[in-house]
Amino acid sequence: METVRHNKYRSPEASAFYAAGLALLGIVVVTFIISLFWTPYSPEATDAASKLLAPCLEHPFGTDNFGRDVLSRVMSASKYTIYISAAGVAIALILGTLAGIPAGYFGGYTDKGIMLLGNSIMCFPGILLALVAVAVFGASVTNVIWALGLVFAPTFARVCRVGTMEIKELDYITHARVMGVKPYRIMAMHIFPNLVPQLLPATVIGLANMTLFESGMSYLGLGVQPPDASFGKMLSDSQAYIRVAPWLVVFPALMLVFYILGLYFISEGLRVNLAKGGKR
Repeated sequence: METVRHNKYRSPEASAFYAAGLALLGIVVVTFIISLFWTPYSPEATDAASKLLAPCLEHPFGTDNFGRDVLSRVMSASKYTIYISAAGVAIALILGTLAGIPAGYFGGYTDKGIMLLGNSIMCFPGILLALVAVAVFGASVTNVIWALGLVFAPTFARVCRVGTMEIKELDYITHARVMGVKPYRIMAMHIFPNLVPQLLPATVIGLANMTLFESGMSYLGLGVQPPDASFGKMLSDSQAYIRVAPWLVVFPALMLVFYILGLYFISEGLRVNLAKGGKR
């Protein structure tokens, strides 16, 4: 296997983006890891006597209108945010790679057919397609993941297609074809590894965009279903109490902003590094 060489040096600008992104993303990831083993209270436990309590020592993020601990629910919501975005991107990446590389490598009718299907999906607003799919097949975490994966797959297919069309013209790819190496082996062993640097920024930005989509779907009641916590649903439920209990909006919104903004910063760092060829 031969891959295109990439300079490992990072530009100062890219390093600044990485540092800011990792700092913001780290807050959510650490919260997610802790929530796997411990939360201050059960995220679903209600207490009528403690509803709408302001942040205090006993409840650092306060409580909601059912007396549920907001910190525990924010910790629980981080699990669904990371799980749904990661699983959705994995599906989109696999489908996009399997479609985009053959389209770019073979061209002709294969390329036209695959791109026609992808363009047909992309001509509709992604959030609308995801909402329709979940409304038809039912609101569940699994359906949300598959809906988002299918909606975002054409984006990854385009990245793979364009990259493959460039890489397949390299001398060592031509040499492999002349030597009789099978197309599937060329695509898997030679082309795909060279696409990784281009797929990394798309993957990171895909995580951020899927989180926005999932939050919007949960806000509308078609994402993560109660009693499970999600940032979108928490924001939706807190609208009626925003004046008397603003902490119900502030804390889930901050966590959502940290996660999305952190991913955008990291994606921008990858883009800058790739654009500058890794040079200082």
